Amino acid sequence: MNSSADRTEENHEGLSAPTGQEEALRAIPHDDGTMPRVLVLGATGYLGGRLMPRLLNAGYRVRTLSRSEERIRAYPWSDETEIEVGDASDREAMTRAVRDVDIIVYLVHSMSSGAEFAEKDREIAENVAARAREAGVTRIVYLGGLHPEGVRLSPHLASRAEVGEILLASGVPTLELQAGVVIGSGSASFEMVRHLTEVLPYMPAPKWVRNFIQPIAVRDVLHYLLAAARVEGDVNRALDIGGPDVLRYGQMMNGYAVEAGLPQRGIASLPVLTPRLASHWVGLVTPVPTSIARPLVESLQHRCVMQNHDVDALLPKPEHGLTSYREAVRLALGRIELDRVETSWVDARVTAPSEPLPSDPEWAGRTVFTDQRERETTASPEAVWSVVTQIGGETGWYSSPRLWALRGWYDRITGGVGLQRGRRSRTRLVVGDAVDVWRVETIEPGRLLRFRAEMRVPGLAWLELSVEPTARGSVYRQRAVFFPRGLAGRLYWLAMLPFHGFIFSGMVARIVGLAEGERPGGAARAEAGVSAGE
Repeated sequence: MNSSADRTEENHEGLSAPTGQEEALRAIPHDDGTMPRVLVLGATGYLGGRLMPRLLNAGYRVRTLSRSEERIRAYPWSDETEIEVGDASDREAMTRAVRDVDIIVYLVHSMSSGAEFAEKDREIAENVAARAREAGVTRIVYLGGLHPEGVRLSPHLASRAEVGEILLASGVPTLELQAGVVIGSGSASFEMVRHLTEVLPYMPAPKWVRNFIQPIAVRDVLHYLLAAARVEGDVNRALDIGGPDVLRYGQMMNGYAVEAGLPQRGIASLPVLTPRLASHWVGLVTPVPTSIARPLVESLQHRCVMQNHDVDALLPKPEHGLTSYREAVRLALGRIELDRVETSWVDARVTAPSEPLPSDPEWAGRTVFTDQRERETTASPEAVWSVVTQIGGETGWYSSPRLWALRGWYDRITGGVGLQRGRRSRTRLVVGDAVDVWRVETIEPGRLLRFRAEMRVPGLAWLELSVEPTARGSVYRQRAVFFPRGLAGRLYWLAMLPFHGFIFSGMVARIVGLAEGERPGGAARAEAGVSAGE
């Protein structure tokens, strides 16, 4: 992998180009010298998490609306951000959020496979449109999807198009940027291409694998979002955006293979492979679960290329020029190699904070099953914490790898996320990070790491790993908590008890054993990474 280009583009606080400090992207002050205020909806998502620091660099006053303040606080830019807690579909929450706002950047879109997603997207769009009009917002910037006209769109593309229509009809000047496949480290589209190419020397694919699509690098999407926020006046329209290359999906896979140093892949076009079957196939082979793969796969049924280049007359092109597909792949691989993936497609999949927590007193009278273990050790708390925070991903779960792999595969074939998601970073954890079948729910640096299960189970499950100092060293504690749902949940826990004996006891022994042999430097590095909230 060649990451030299990525190394040279690092130029501000670890951000790749654009940084927001480019002259053509900086905020335009009001006549009184104050800077415009931007409300970002979807700030914890893949693009939102990258856009936020760049808006701040550009000089904007930035506000976000989120259901979880703790999730926002995990980001290094949170101290510079105004945080409103609430849901974008709630009228009162949006009324608070749009107060004194000049620009709304709308990055919200449901990727669930449930039949209700279109209704939810419509509800949010209508609420945002109405509240923005009432508050006198001067500009909405919406990232929609590139799609052909005059054809029946897939449900998710149709929903994105409908949201665009609602915002364009809101009475607030709106720019809808219609992008196709986004290529960047951590993007769902890139991870699909990456894993399909790396795992399969020969790929059976639906006939639409020969359709033309126009991918765009994530850094070019960020450039256009920043540029659109500067547009003044009553411009109210949709603009197609895309990279310089128009490719078939098979060409994208083989372009990735070249950059990754792999042989070219054979691809067979099969007319009988439906989007539903193909999404299950993608769900098994890649980290992207079927629920996310399906809308991505369905969108590939269409010829999604730019139908006009009107964007060139309204928005400036990036200083470096539009990024080719091969260069976007090269940059993404470089950031993965350097462990500098800013955000990932899994970032937006955070469980609602309204659900019960395993720390609730008496668990509010709920039925609860627990597995609690602890062990004293002569290892320092820092050494134990270092081992704890490296868990998951390439490191694994410190015990019974075959049992973990079996559980991961079972989760995948039943439609869950499985173990293939890994970790966004090999060295850093923050609240909201996905780690295989778990989600980081709480981090108290040096003391507590709590995961919430996102695997398919008949109930709710957590795993807590904690460290406390003692006179001789430290004590490591581990607790699994399960809230069963109905009879199925109770039977599930009973069926898993024999495996817990192997898995959880093995974890305790291995973590303590590694900590007792941990070098101080490794512990210090891990502690620094987590404490910084990087």
